Amino acid sequence: MTVTPEKTTGASKRDILALCKEHGVSFLRLQFTDILGINKNFEVPESQFAKALEGDIRFDGSAIEGFVRIEESDMVLKPDLDTFRILPYDDEGGRVARLLCDIYNPDGSPFAGCPRQALKRQIARAAALKYDVMVGVEAEFYIFQLGADGKPTTRTHDSGGYFDLTPVDRAEQIRRVIVRDLVSMGFEVEGGHHEVAPGQHEIDFRYAGALETADNLATFKFVVRNVAYRHGFLATFMPQPIFGQAGSGMHTSHSLFRQGTNSFYDPKAQWELSGVALQYIGGLLKHARGFCAVTNPLVNSYKRLVRQGRMSYFSWAPVFNSYGSNNRTNSVRVPMGGGRCESRNADGAVNPYLAATLALAAGLEGVRLKLDPGEPNEDNLYMISDAERRDRRIEFLPQTLQEAITAFAADPLVEKTLGKDLRDEFIRYKTSEWEAYHLTVSPWEIERYSHLF
Repeated sequence: MTVTPEKTTGASKRDILALCKEHGVSFLRLQFTDILGINKNFEVPESQFAKALEGDIRFDGSAIEGFVRIEESDMVLKPDLDTFRILPYDDEGGRVARLLCDIYNPDGSPFAGCPRQALKRQIARAAALKYDVMVGVEAEFYIFQLGADGKPTTRTHDSGGYFDLTPVDRAEQIRRVIVRDLVSMGFEVEGGHHEVAPGQHEIDFRYAGALETADNLATFKFVVRNVAYRHGFLATFMPQPIFGQAGSGMHTSHSLFRQGTNSFYDPKAQWELSGVALQYIGGLLKHARGFCAVTNPLVNSYKRLVRQGRMSYFSWAPVFNSYGSNNRTNSVRVPMGGGRCESRNADGAVNPYLAATLALAAGLEGVRLKLDPGEPNEDNLYMISDAERRDRRIEFLPQTLQEAITAFAADPLVEKTLGKDLRDEFIRYKTSEWEAYHLTVSPWEIERYSHLF
């Protein structure tokens, strides 16, 4: 087996230590995500590499959102050696590599609140049904200027639109550096382009297994933000950073394979989509409202998923819990060519591990129970009346984070999939976020009300 910095599948601890020595790595980042999906890391110098690779590095879990209480704070980082990558630039102090880690308790048992292990457990359930899970993502983001004080602004650096190029797309060079860095870390990048709004971009990388895709998305967000920062800009995956402009989504494609054959593909069926795929879609639709607190986890997420108006129509935000073929007003779309379904409501603020875990749990429930997704929708749902929508039993997705939290708490598949502790901690944090927002007096309120009342 040949082990390279871009491909360490099956590597041993000795292989990783040899790569570090060969490439002059001075620091090793042990990276993980908290319950919100925010990248965290514990960095060790060269003298501690062997200890880190043995999974013998402890950290204070009480300082990480959604982990443990202060009286039970010690946690252990166990690295996944397949995820070793050398960062494509040298920080001050030397070359840096990273490993993605799972979180364990000091007694050696898996930590129930580790998002990455939650996804691993769900992948194991799919494997018990003899399915391999393939997932692809298309993550959109904005690049903004920083102010003179270094603080974020919403000033864009271009006037580009969909698929535009230089001179109106002035971030072309930044996108190229992002692609170069991703490729050097083993990504198979399929392309990048300017998105609909000024300052908005998309870079697509090849689909892979569910865990690899979640790992890739966590890495992708780190690289995008880091490259922008190194060039003096801010990159953000915030769902709706500018009023009246297109929001940033994270369209996610799903398919199940069995013994190398795509179980979602049926060349004789409508849209070349098999019965298994339709059942999977039935599961996604059944639980879409219950999972929105994870797929759309911010107060700001629901300023992209707006119920009506020009903004939602312009950005194709899928506010309807429905499915159909090449119709972007549905929350689940069947792209041309068959063999996969695309869930469209998620945004870039997701925890990639929790989102994949819940989507897979819903889809597999649909397959196991042979759920019927109902009649497909081929209409522009923004243009039909509420009465017709009700007659067709097409639900809206939640319209606020509070509504999403309520649906999340009421969906029994959430606790079954994530476990009670992880579920309750997520509800606690998101409830406090909603309450903080609800109590904040915004500039809009001052402008609208102060001179009238």
